[in-house]
Amino acid sequence: MIALLVLRSDVSRACITSWAIQLQDTHPSEVAKTGFDLMIMDYSRDGSKEGKYTEGDISKIRSSGKLVLSYMSIGEAEDYRFYWRREWYENPPDWLGPENPEWKGNYATRYWQREWKKIVFQYLEEVKREGFDGVYLDKVDEFEYWADVGVASEETLASSMVSFIEDISERAGTMLIIIQNGERLLEFRKYLLRFVNGIGVEDLWYNGTREKKSSEIATRLKYIRKFDKAGKIVLVIDYVDDGRGYSGENLKRIESFISKSRREGFIPYVAKSDRKLDEIVIIPGIQPPEGGKVH
Repeated sequence: MIALLVLRSDVSRACITSWAIQLQDTHPSEVAKTGFDLMIMDYSRDGSKEGKYTEGDISKIRSSGKLVLSYMSIGEAEDYRFYWRREWYENPPDWLGPENPEWKGNYATRYWQREWKKIVFQYLEEVKREGFDGVYLDKVDEFEYWADVGVASEETLASSMVSFIEDISERAGTMLIIIQNGERLLEFRKYLLRFVNGIGVEDLWYNGTREKKSSEIATRLKYIRKFDKAGKIVLVIDYVDDGRGYSGENLKRIESFISKSRREGFIPYVAKSDRKLDEIVIIPGIQPPEGGKVH
C-alpha cells in the first residue's frame, strides 16, 4: 500500500503500476474499491464549488492505498468551472481567447497573463484543501496554438508555459505534478524535468481505433523517452476500446496498445473510444493487471 502521507520526492515509478482516469460521474466509494494504484479525477462533480468533493471523499480513496490527483486545465478556461462569469461570453477579459471548436465551452487562455494565473492558483488552493495528492495539468501544449496564430514564437510561448508550471509547482508544495501531453516543451526548456513528477500522454499509438503512423509515433517518443530516462512517471492513455467487448479485433487492439506501452516502460490505461471519460474501464486480468490491488 502506498503511504498516505508522502513527499513528492518519495514517489517513484515503482509505486505505480496501474492508473485510471474518470472526469465525469465519479463516485469516491466506487473508485476506492478498484485495484488501480493512481486515480485521476475532477475536483468537483460538476465543476462548481457547490459540487466539489469533500475532504472525506478524497480520504476514502487515499485510505484504499491509492494516490489521487485532480485534473486541472491550465491552458484553457472551461465555462462550467466555479471561476466562470456569464458576462465573459459577450465581454471576455483580455486573457480569454477563442472557443475550442472541438470542445464546446472550452476557451484558449493567454496563460502568461497575471489574471489567468491568479485564477489557476485559486483553483489549486481549492484542490489542496480537499486533500488530493497532486494535480494533473492539462493543455500545457497550448503554446502550440498561440504560435500557430502568430502571437509569438514557439520558444517564447513554451518558455512562458514552463514558467507557469514552475509557479504551480512551487505553490503545490509536496503535491505531485504530472502534465498531460506537451512533451515538446522539452525542446525549448529541458529544466521542466526538475519540477514535474511525470507526464500523461494521449493518443500515442492509436488515434481512436486507428493505428498512427510510425513517423508520428517516433517524433513523440523522442521527447517522452526523456521523461522516462529522467526517472519520471509516464502514463499513457489511448482511446482504443470500441465498447464491443473484450474479444476479437477490440481485444487484439487493446493488448497491442498495452504491450507497446509496457515495452517502453510506460504505464498504460485503456479508455473508451467515445472519449467521454465517464467510467473506469476494468478489463478482468488485464486492467488493472493481475497482481494489482483488489479491495
